[in-house]
Amino acid sequence: MIRLNKYLASAGIGSRRTCDDYISAGRIRVNGRLVQKLGTKIDESADTVYFDDRLVKLTAGMVYIILNKPAGIITTASDEFERRTVLDLIPVEERIFPVGRLDQDTTGLVLLTNDGDLANQLIHPRYKIPKTYHARLDKKIHPKDIYHFEHGLMLDDKMTAPCKLTEIRIIDNCSFAQIIIAEGRNRQIRRMFELLGYQVETLERIAFGPLQLGGLKEKEWRYLTPVEIDRLRQLQQQAL
Repeated sequence: MIRLNKYLASAGIGSRRTCDDYISAGRIRVNGRLVQKLGTKIDESADTVYFDDRLVKLTAGMVYIILNKPAGIITTASDEFERRTVLDLIPVEERIFPVGRLDQDTTGLVLLTNDGDLANQLIHPRYKIPKTYHARLDKKIHPKDIYHFEHGLMLDDKMTAPCKLTEIRIIDNCSFAQIIIAEGRNRQIRRMFELLGYQVETLERIAFGPLQLGGLKEKEWRYLTPVEIDRLRQLQQQAL
């Protein structure tokens, strides 16, 4: 027996948390019957599961892909306004989905997979997976604002977790900085800078946990190497 949300996640439908939302919304049927109770268990070898009337089968092989997302692309599997999504850039047969999100204007590393269990571990706030960004600001950053970043700011009536902010160099009298952050609130880096009186001109994610963007150009993608997959698995084991 296996939990229904884990079965759906393992089949590439989404993270376990997302699959719970689908269950609650009445989008899942087991053996023809609507199932909306969270925590339901099924017999993966005997029961038949449907998502939006489509048969759900466990994927034989897991797929892990890194994409260098350009600006203007939505980090979702689909978009109700028919805007281009990251999946439009990756022509693979497997049903994959992005792990976490980058906002539309942010570029850089996006991980996509059909491994719902791993995705759930990587995006859950309690596991504090670090993400590294490069940002170009509209002016030079003041040392006191670096302190605020590293000791927390009040955002949405809640203090942000400490993060690491380093000025790398000055470009046209504006700071080019590196930010390492383990949270993932909506547009968090941009909003933190705005609170301190800065505008983010460009923002790029260059690392996600042990994964590095490296030399991938915008719109380019590649499969993870076995070593990279092992490193993700190690993070997953640490989180359990």
